[in-house]
Amino acid sequence: MSKRKIAIIGAGFSGLSAACYLAKQGYGVTVYEKNSQLGGRARSYTENDFLFDMGPSWYWMPDVFEKFFSDFGKRVSDYYALKQLSPAYRIYFKDEAIDIPSKTEDLYALFESIEPGSSTKLKQFLDEAKYKYEVGVHKLVHNPGVSISELIDLELIKGLFKLDVFKSMSKHIRHFFKNEKLIQLLEFPVLFLGALPANTPALYSLMNYADLSLGTWYPMGGMYKIIEGMHSLAKELGVEFVTNADVSKINVKQNMAHSLDVNQSKVEFDALISSADYAFTEQTLLSPEHRQYSPEYWNSRKMAPSSLIFYLGVKGTVPNLLHHNLFFDENFDKHGDEIYTNAKWPDKPLFYVCCPSKTDSGVAPANHENLFVLMPIAPGLKDTQALRDHYYQLILERIKTKTGFDVAANVVYMRSYAPSNFIEDYNAFKGNAYGLANTLMQTANLKPSIRSKKVKNLFYTGQLTVPGPGVPPALISGKLAAEQILNLFKN
Repeated sequence: MSKRKIAIIGAGFSGLSAACYLAKQGYGVTVYEKNSQLGGRARSYTENDFLFDMGPSWYWMPDVFEKFFSDFGKRVSDYYALKQLSPAYRIYFKDEAIDIPSKTEDLYALFESIEPGSSTKLKQFLDEAKYKYEVGVHKLVHNPGVSISELIDLELIKGLFKLDVFKSMSKHIRHFFKNEKLIQLLEFPVLFLGALPANTPALYSLMNYADLSLGTWYPMGGMYKIIEGMHSLAKELGVEFVTNADVSKINVKQNMAHSLDVNQSKVEFDALISSADYAFTEQTLLSPEHRQYSPEYWNSRKMAPSSLIFYLGVKGTVPNLLHHNLFFDENFDKHGDEIYTNAKWPDKPLFYVCCPSKTDSGVAPANHENLFVLMPIAPGLKDTQALRDHYYQLILERIKTKTGFDVAANVVYMRSYAPSNFIEDYNAFKGNAYGLANTLMQTANLKPSIRSKKVKNLFYTGQLTVPGPGVPPALISGKLAAEQILNLFKN
């Protein structure tokens, strides 16, 4: 009997993860990627001897990456070399810059110097966050969210209040700390990647444990080294890849998907995973009778931010920047409101600058810097060249003010990337960059389902389903989707 064929749409982190797990079990897996390069939002490109990672730039939760490769008898070090960043990152406030230490004892000392008595509170805060991380990431996040019975788990029930599912991040952090700078430091992971802290369950303080306790890392050669490692593993397992593959339709008969229309040809399979944008897959690739969610449903979802990004090649050495830099020198709450509540292009935005050439000389020519500048914005906004030009000038002026270096006068290469690019390259719903916001009503089983209720052998993976946005969750999401197919053919 010939082995079953599995088709996967999209070669981002979740698609590659699913492909590896299924191929390990002996399935014939083919991945169809619409772009010329694998990686989805984690693509990279080279221009004028600058190597730019196009998307993810933070390497958190190293244990999740290690667990992924260990599931195949491999180690992260088989594919790329990790370096811990110390300091982890720098935050520019209006009146000062603060470096976040990589060592716990230095972190306690920093908090104590800013808010006397806060070091003891930080220890308690991180101890609680560690519990949430261990239960949330290693148990709750590994649930596929297809049945309420998954939540009937003794450890989850016993720890329900310790997980702080019903308290907001905003209240939780303010229970421990009073200083606004410390509060902003602790709120930024959810503000930039999920939702307003007031609307995010305090469960997600697990991100603070990942940030402050597990450390910030960098794969030498860039984040695309992870994609290359996963691709290498997938090929070793027998996965086939088709790039420039424009999937235009999922063909369904008797509630079973049987083929894809790809580049004017039909390809058949026994089961299908879409790691492409969930809303696009549903609303465009499926016929109306096979869609489980309506346009109204999708429009009512709370989305994580989109982004305006600038990739810059800069002549000279930019002083006063670390590898990761957060510019919180304007009103934190106002920009949050402009992302999540009263959606608009921000008046005085916060933004993030990644300068990987501070760590890795291979990403820029000698005596040059590689800058990745990201401004989070509300999803669904229309972008124009005039808007891009406005924020380019505004951001570079702010960088000049804080670093003393005129980046604008020394730019030798520039490319911008905004919501329309996310739509064009990834069919991203509302031009989203990160997926769904992590609100209580979009957690676990309340996210769009990992499996189709209308098409028995169609499953979803990625940032619009469980467990949610971010690179480590994407790796887990791929495994969850693969397990759904394994269960399908057991029955």
